[in-house]
Amino acid sequence: MSFSSRPYVNRYIPSNRFPTGLKWLLIANCGIFVAWFLLRTTSAAVFFDNFKLVPAEVVQTFAVWQLVTYMFLHATMWHLLWNMLGLWMFGAELERLWGTPKFLRFYLICGVCAAITVIVAAYLFGGIDVATVGSSGAVLGILAGYAVMFPDQTILFGFLIPMKSKYFVLIIAAVVLLQSYSSTVQTKGQGIAVLAHLGGMLTGYLLLRGKRLRVQIRQPVVAGYKEWKLRRAKKKFEVYLKKQDSKNDRWVH
Repeated sequence: MSFSSRPYVNRYIPSNRFPTGLKWLLIANCGIFVAWFLLRTTSAAVFFDNFKLVPAEVVQTFAVWQLVTYMFLHATMWHLLWNMLGLWMFGAELERLWGTPKFLRFYLICGVCAAITVIVAAYLFGGIDVATVGSSGAVLGILAGYAVMFPDQTILFGFLIPMKSKYFVLIIAAVVLLQSYSSTVQTKGQGIAVLAHLGGMLTGYLLLRGKRLRVQIRQPVVAGYKEWKLRRAKKKFEVYLKKQDSKNDRWVH
């Protein structure tokens, strides 16, 4: 099933029922955090280190599971709460619109692409041994998806200022872009995990609008190519006519 940014292709039925996929994501994230919090001062805490995203381990020892597992680990209580709040606020309507399988697939793809962004950036700017945790990349992908599907939905910016979701996401995207620049250029690769935010948000947008963007980019290119072929064919035909005229002139006395 492909992703679509056109709401009318799906049957959307508003409901007060708590979406199943969202519920289990919240339970999994909170449950794993509680387990880590209780065991963090014991020798068992080392077990959780195997599931953090470490670019060097993914590339050199092929620890590909970290591309997914890092999303379910969080560094602090506030880190967890803000991510789960964003997931609940923007994910519920998307799951009701798309259904559980499509919603979970979208969430995981955004998270994995955010992880890949971190790995690429770590090898470009440094920090390949730095661990990354958190579902921020996937959640920001959900946020981008919400803005695409419900662009004119009013939300409260800072819980105070009413604003359309598309403008809210533009503000968040600008903040994420500045954070990403600061984490890679100004701090010379330190805090490279911030790029997960940018990667997740960009992935969420492209999954829904990528096809339209490809069409918008391809149309002028194809039109220009066809026009060039037409001019070339016309030029060849004119050359052919000139040659034919010159041949005919030879027999005229």
